[in-house]
Amino acid sequence: MSDDRQLALQYAHEHYKQFLDSLCDLLKIPSVSTSPEHTRDIQAAANWLAEKLRSLGMARVQVLPTKGHPVVYGEWMNSGSAPTILVYGHYDVQPAEPIELWLTDPFEPDVRGENLYARGASDMKGQIIASLAAIESILRCSQMPVNLKFMLEGEEEIGSPNLRAFMHDHRELLACNLALNPDTGMIALDVPTLTYALRGLAYFEVRVYGPDHDLHSGLFGGVVHNPAQVLCDLISGMHDSQGRITLPGYYDRVREMEPEERTELAYLPMDQDYFKNQAGVKNLWGEAGFTPVERVGARPTLEVNGLLSGFTGQGSKTVLPAWAMAKISMRLVPDQDPQEVYEQLSAYLKSNAPDTVRWEISQFSGGPACMIQRNSHGNHAMAEALEAIWGRRPLFKREGGSVPVVGEIQEILGSDSVLTGFGLPDDNVHGPNEKLHLPTWYKGIDALIHFFYNY
Repeated sequence: MSDDRQLALQYAHEHYKQFLDSLCDLLKIPSVSTSPEHTRDIQAAANWLAEKLRSLGMARVQVLPTKGHPVVYGEWMNSGSAPTILVYGHYDVQPAEPIELWLTDPFEPDVRGENLYARGASDMKGQIIASLAAIESILRCSQMPVNLKFMLEGEEEIGSPNLRAFMHDHRELLACNLALNPDTGMIALDVPTLTYALRGLAYFEVRVYGPDHDLHSGLFGGVVHNPAQVLCDLISGMHDSQGRITLPGYYDRVREMEPEERTELAYLPMDQDYFKNQAGVKNLWGEAGFTPVERVGARPTLEVNGLLSGFTGQGSKTVLPAWAMAKISMRLVPDQDPQEVYEQLSAYLKSNAPDTVRWEISQFSGGPACMIQRNSHGNHAMAEALEAIWGRRPLFKREGGSVPVVGEIQEILGSDSVLTGFGLPDDNVHGPNEKLHLPTWYKGIDALIHFFYNY
């Protein structure tokens, strides 16, 4: 091991406490991107990161506006002809509700045992700070072995609606050889993980309208078709008895897995018990003919994310509601197209909605799935880094979630990404009591130091 690398690792070990303090400072900022009341907090988080980049010696640090929340940019281009890595991250977080289920204030970081609890601790402020800690450890001891650029956005949790246009407008500024994206995670505490495929996303709101106002259910029940009942019937029909989605043409573009890939995915330690324990359910459900790990990474889905209609307060109120609403998302696989999925959902509703109601669809965020070569130079460098810290080769997996920026970096910048991260399946991301396992996070900082030198 080179002296510079060893010095950087030593620096990191001596400064874990300071890195944790920085993370806690960032976590205290409630940068909830979906809520207008947190607009100032989003700006505060962006400003905090910009100042942090300046303190590390980054040049051209800017908080660049978009039509929504800003992007933080900075660079270190002092390493001559060395390759350039674009470090991606998002500083926005999900809403903390339901607040009453948190054991402590979601925006007052709390260390309990080996875990740090706060909204954004795992997804993904902790991952941003791990990257910055690795870079600080190197720069405080020697020269950075690569050039760096940063693209830290504030809209990932609402689908990054303005990032694509931002990247188009700043293609030259963002040009790189590779993007580092630590926004995925590990399969288990002792299983370092690299992700080579991400599902896409199509997100909609469906509304069904009946009468022009809420009605007395005694006077009109049995005469007026209840839009809540209609919506439930429509949703129920979106899957058949085998767990397959019934939207017309939905599977036409689905790329099938090769037998070799199915064999490799079978090696992942993610059997039925794994998913049952993580989810806290009695039994699993899903598309017949596929294993659980295939269903969550290589097969498309349709899920109801929320339902609302009529009276939902305490007590009783006998109304026949005027409308009903459902939030519906689909996780897509190569080569599905979000716009085509919108048309398939529309066709399903046209064919199945009764003429007693009217309906409409609002189309929200979406993006295609993407795949990365498992044997790329970037993945090789990260695999060696993870093995150096965990003492075992990482496993490669297909991620069930969506990170649209990965495909956009491929398309707009012509660069692949390295997808890793140091969150764990039980971190409760997006849920109450989100946490970060600190010993794993410290290992992640060390692994990132190795990665920068390896690449």
